[in-house]
Amino acid sequence: MGPVPQGVFLVVVGLLFIAGNLGNGFIALVNCRNWARRRKMSSIDLILTALAVSRIGLLLSSCTSMLTASLNPELWKTANMLKMIFLTWMVTNHFSIWLATSLSVFYFFKIANFSNSVFLYLKWRVSKVVFWMILGSLVILFISGFLINTAVSVWFVEFRNTSCIFSSETSLQFSMHFLIRINLFLCIPFPVSLAAFILLIFSLWRHHKRMRPRGPGPRDASLAAHVRALQMVITFLLLYSIFFLFLIIQIWNHATLENTHVIWLSEVLLMVFPSFHSYTLILANSELRQAWLCCCGRGARGSTPQGRGTS
Repeated sequence: MGPVPQGVFLVVVGLLFIAGNLGNGFIALVNCRNWARRRKMSSIDLILTALAVSRIGLLLSSCTSMLTASLNPELWKTANMLKMIFLTWMVTNHFSIWLATSLSVFYFFKIANFSNSVFLYLKWRVSKVVFWMILGSLVILFISGFLINTAVSVWFVEFRNTSCIFSSETSLQFSMHFLIRINLFLCIPFPVSLAAFILLIFSLWRHHKRMRPRGPGPRDASLAAHVRALQMVITFLLLYSIFFLFLIIQIWNHATLENTHVIWLSEVLLMVFPSFHSYTLILANSELRQAWLCCCGRGARGSTPQGRGTS
């Protein structure tokens, strides 16, 4: 990559890093402030806070990885550095995806209405459902972590035994194997969120069909809750689909060793998901939205003090 494209790449990475940390940091700070005031934190706030922290870690690890590969690729030639980079990215990305999925499941059970006994049983225990869901995902995390750690060790042993040079080509091949293994486990949360989205649509359709003969009334609040939940879940699915698509593009380009610019572009676009999903969460949550508008209002008032004094 030439100096000009590399400079543009670094600027875009920096902007995404700042935007993502601003949104996720805001979520974490507001929820922690509310926790300090009330001495308790609801399940939804706990999930949002953990998700924001994991996204900050994911952005930090992604940015560090890309900057290291761009500015000092020699660091990628040591086994310990590769293990640290890949395992850090894998852990933070795992919690980012699974916590966002558990958020979709939480909204589904809280808002959807079905008379099925199994659904009602889980609805009353939604916090436990989410807890066991995240706890179960740790098994997947340990398995994928073991595979990545083993792959790095075996890879370097093979190169030592064969006296091969760790070239850019072999680095790309290793990245391809890493991405294939990690993507096998990223396929699981997507159908879970998709199922929650489809069932929410079905619940909304049933609710709208029941309420149509009665005309507008106080039950319209349930309709608004359905719509807000659907907006949040569909945004997550859209961003997650883009995230997954560009991971596949990365695998393809690593496998064929084609078009380094496409590889860099896909890595930049992978940062869009953890960066901008936070703003969707802020707009979907009344407390976060109010705090955001309050901060924006204070900023606007603080920017014109002299104008008031001279009038």
